[in-house]
Amino acid sequence: MKALLVDDERLARNELRRLLAAHADIEIVGEAVDVPDALAKVGVLKPELIFLDVQMPGADGFSLLEQLEPPLPQVIFTTAYDEFAVKAFEFSALDYLLKPVDPNRLVAALEKLRPRGSGAPFEPGTASHRLTLEDKVFVREGDRCWFVPVKNLRLLESEGNYTRLYFDDQKPQLFRSLTAMEERLDAKSFFRANRKQVINLAWVEGIEPWFSGGLLVKLKGGMKVELSRRQAQDFRERMSL
Repeated sequence: MKALLVDDERLARNELRRLLAAHADIEIVGEAVDVPDALAKVGVLKPELIFLDVQMPGADGFSLLEQLEPPLPQVIFTTAYDEFAVKAFEFSALDYLLKPVDPNRLVAALEKLRPRGSGAPFEPGTASHRLTLEDKVFVREGDRCWFVPVKNLRLLESEGNYTRLYFDDQKPQLFRSLTAMEERLDAKSFFRANRKQVINLAWVEGIEPWFSGGLLVKLKGGMKVELSRRQAQDFRERMSL
């Protein structure tokens, strides 16, 4: 896959080159230092993937995307600032990597290209890789948007064809099934407590016996979740020494 690096900082471009050297299927066909330079090189080089900084002299990275003609290349933003993340995903970014770029996050971003991924709002069925606790997901409910660390998702709860996410003091409802979302979550960190709820194990604060051989799990913050007898057995086997 042909890639173009767009960043006004030479050291940042060099570091990204170094990291991408481990990925033989990514061919860096050029570099650009600002938006006019990038526009010219996109027209000539026809990259399939752009690694794009946000803040550059003159125009920012978003203005580059506004000026490109469809079909657009895939875009992975690389920036030192996380406040642009929501806007980046509104441009259907494949991913949003903070500098200095972590090699594991880069791997996760590139996995979305195999098959072609999506930077759209949290849609667990659209990408092949499992999210780690260190990843962030773009969540949208109506006109409200969040860029949420996966480790902050303490509970996912099914509501028919919808799923309610619980993080911080928020609980947006998304039009995605709980099963579809569970497929994107790391099974080492998240546990299906019952038919309707998935919990983040890092948020478990206490456990006590419950009816019919089940367990009652208390999450940090006070929420309580019932584990059925079958799930309680799985939980014991998984969490025991």
